[in-house]
Amino acid sequence: MSFALLISVAIIATCGLVYELIAGALASYLLGDSVTQFSLIIGVYLFSMGVGSFLSKYINKKLLSTFITIEFLVGIVGGVSATVLFIAFEYVSYFKLLLFLFVFIIGTFVGLEIPLLMRILKDRYEFKDLVSKIFTVDYIGALFASVAFPLFLAPQLGLMRTAFLFGMFNIAVGLWTLYLFRKEMPDYHLKKSFGVLSIFLLVGGFIYSDKLLQFAESNKYADPIIFQKKSPYQKLVLTYGNDLKLFINGNLQFSSMDEYRYHEALIHPAMLSHNNPRSVLVLGGGDGFAVREILKHKSVERVRLVDLDPLMTKIFSTNPRLTQMNENSLSSDKVEVINDDAFVWLKTKNKEQYDLIIIDFPDPSNFSLGKLYSETFYKLVARALKEHGRLAVQSTSPYFARKSYWCIGQTMEAVGLKIKPYHAYIPSFGEWGYFLGAKENFGISNKLIKGLKFINTDVLSNMFIFPPDMSRVKTEVNKLNNQILVRYFEDEWSQY
Repeated sequence: MSFALLISVAIIATCGLVYELIAGALASYLLGDSVTQFSLIIGVYLFSMGVGSFLSKYINKKLLSTFITIEFLVGIVGGVSATVLFIAFEYVSYFKLLLFLFVFIIGTFVGLEIPLLMRILKDRYEFKDLVSKIFTVDYIGALFASVAFPLFLAPQLGLMRTAFLFGMFNIAVGLWTLYLFRKEMPDYHLKKSFGVLSIFLLVGGFIYSDKLLQFAESNKYADPIIFQKKSPYQKLVLTYGNDLKLFINGNLQFSSMDEYRYHEALIHPAMLSHNNPRSVLVLGGGDGFAVREILKHKSVERVRLVDLDPLMTKIFSTNPRLTQMNENSLSSDKVEVINDDAFVWLKTKNKEQYDLIIIDFPDPSNFSLGKLYSETFYKLVARALKEHGRLAVQSTSPYFARKSYWCIGQTMEAVGLKIKPYHAYIPSFGEWGYFLGAKENFGISNKLIKGLKFINTDVLSNMFIFPPDMSRVKTEVNKLNNQILVRYFEDEWSQY
């Protein structure tokens, strides 16, 4: 029995850390700024564990019965936590309060577990052996959770299923302990019924988690969801009403009604700033729309696209509706698709230089994206750019996020690039900004190719004119060790 309880310690330690990781990941996903969210979650969770440990001294009777009850309660609360929080995000005004309430309750229960188990086992081991054994298996369980969560649980099961699964584990520990000590439990049958009912509730949640998630997501998006899938890197959602829209981690990436405006503005000014681009590198842009515009230029001989997510490039290479939109660009003989981290790929794998580099990443809403707008990253980009090469970067809105926009330009200049800022109006996003860059001073030709739906010579010239409310402001350079751009971005966009 003592050995069984020690195994229980490893299981509950794993469950406790998994709940903490789920809360941190969910807060990062819904609220942004992963560093701040994880820091707050960890702080509140550890504090609440301390509260639970303190409260344990007031439990003097029925230690086993109390421990079993706590396992049932933490299993239920932890198991439903992700689902309740996902759904509540769309309806509850004080979502952060609810989030930290869940974290506090779960942490308090987890803080009660180990002290109670130590008191239950104190007559079975010497004190030094008890402390050694308890904390050894506790830390082993924590190690397992910290490895399994990012490598398997979150990418394969998702946050909701993971929470349900580990809630079941907590309740199973309670039922197992109840069975081992059934002769000492006068309310054995009542507790058993409650535990079995609870585990069936969580099993149902696990089985129907996709439908629960669809219900939660359906309230978030105005149009019906026609595709949703989570890769190890991001969550992709496609909706279709009057137009087709792609959302990545809840953020709109394009609308089929006006994506051509965004991509024509991203590609064609850059193409016009180079006399004869033959080799093009696209970083990001896994939807193939940027490549579609690039291939309209006959001088282009090859395009290499580097996008982190295989799911992204797969669906935009195979789905008939999507390949019709990108004109099957990712399957062109001129195009090579590489699924890799652009930062790592540029630093360790790329051996070539290019006439033109197009950077089409999502906005710098978190630190993993912010590094792709950093001084270090632009040094790698400049290294991959030919002496007379050109660079185009999507750079968020100079109207809604003025400091963020100019911070990107300031960072490009910090690595010696000459820049030309410009912007275009995209109905789905408002005024949107871009930067052209080069190692030398450069101009822009006005010899546009035929067939563009948005850009003509007048539009092209107006792109480079900034009104006073979007004009340049002084900012810091975005460095890897400060990620000031992410702070600018969150502060500015949070107002909208």
